[in-house]
Amino acid sequence: MTDTPTFENETRLIRIKEVVKLSGLSRAYTYELAAAGLFPKSVPLVPGGVARAWVYAEIQEWLNQRVAERDQEQAR
Repeated sequence: MTDTPTFENETRLIRIKEVVKLSGLSRAYTYELAAAGLFPKSVPLVPGGVARAWVYAEIQEWLNQRVAERDQEQAR
């Protein structure tokens, strides 16, 4: 649950601290998975800058896919 109101078609960006909290992955492993194409890529917040964020909906979708994979494996 979030304190921030959400609206349809809103693109919410979250920083690494929240990504780690949502996913349960370490910061380093998050970057490793993203580099391997196994986790959503981050978005630069400023062109040419170092600050990055992730699209919240993409992280949620990735988490939902993990749960769906687990459920498919259990159904076998």
